[in-house]
Amino acid sequence: MHDAKLALSEEWDKTFPQSSRVSHKKVTFHNRYGITLAADMYTPENASGRLAALAVAGPFGAVKEQASGLYAQTMAERGFLTIAFDPSYTGESGGEPRYVASPDINTEDFCAAVDFLSVQDNADPGKIGIIGICGWGGMALNTAAIDTRIRATVTSTMYDMSRVTANGYFDAMTPDDRWKLRKVLNDQRTADYRSGTYAPAGGLPQEAPEDAPFFVKDYPVRRKASPFRAGI
Repeated sequence: MHDAKLALSEEWDKTFPQSSRVSHKKVTFHNRYGITLAADMYTPENASGRLAALAVAGPFGAVKEQASGLYAQTMAERGFLTIAFDPSYTGESGGEPRYVASPDINTEDFCAAVDFLSVQDNADPGKIGIIGICGWGGMALNTAAIDTRIRATVTSTMYDMSRVTANGYFDAMTPDDRWKLRKVLNDQRTADYRSGTYAPAGGLPQEAPEDAPFFVKDYPVRRKASPFRAGI
């Protein structure tokens, strides 16, 4: 049993121009947690036979209309069948509450994307790869470690997200700092349970300031990518 049918936008609503060398359509698939995921599928024009296929996701908190879609479309121009998908709880994909994250569920999202590609008539199940951008590079590595169907894995990341979470930027966090952070996060769980809501754990502003770097300004274009909540 999985989510009800999703309401998907059929307009070209990406942050990048549409390629004339690639055909595009919306698709859905589901993971083993019963969550229906929305994706953009990109297919090389005039392609024939079974193609090597790629699933793309990231950055953390972003949606498929941004970087992952551009990566997917570009790789389709180079001959791959590709999908860029919204992770569970994000964008057009299903799952409640909205805008939370889980390493287990998000790793499963990548496995589910491989499930989907494996059964496509125009995909070669022996030539499936994944691309994880920014924070989703970690999810890609998690998936590659457990899913033997994946033949190639590429990550495009600025830093080791797990290390930054554990040690802080430039390893500046002390053991005492780490304990205080865990206490804050778990105290917030109590407050959330009491209130029946989930407090945002920070994120991007609704309107980027004028002096914001370009990668911050790019995010708010699609506000389906909202500040994420603590996923512990």
